[in-house]
Amino acid sequence: MSEARDHLADVVDRARREHEPVWLLRRGKRLAAVIDADDLDRLIERAQDALDREELARVRGEGGQPIPWETIRADLGL
Repeated sequence: MSEARDHLADVVDRARREHEPVWLLRRGKRLAAVIDADDLDRLIERAQDALDREELARVRGEGGQPIPWETIRADLGL
């Protein structure tokens, strides 16, 4: 951590350049990671997509039926 603090710009540059996380350690244990912001955005989007697919599969497995658009609009007061 102290080395990263002393060289923060280098740590950030490395994460952006290599597109790999730069792990910050304390007493040899991973504490946090610095990653490129665009890489993080892509990871978040992929995670959200995966959760959406899981939820869709769960609903379909429970025999869920499509909800008509008119019903959704009415429920939302649109």
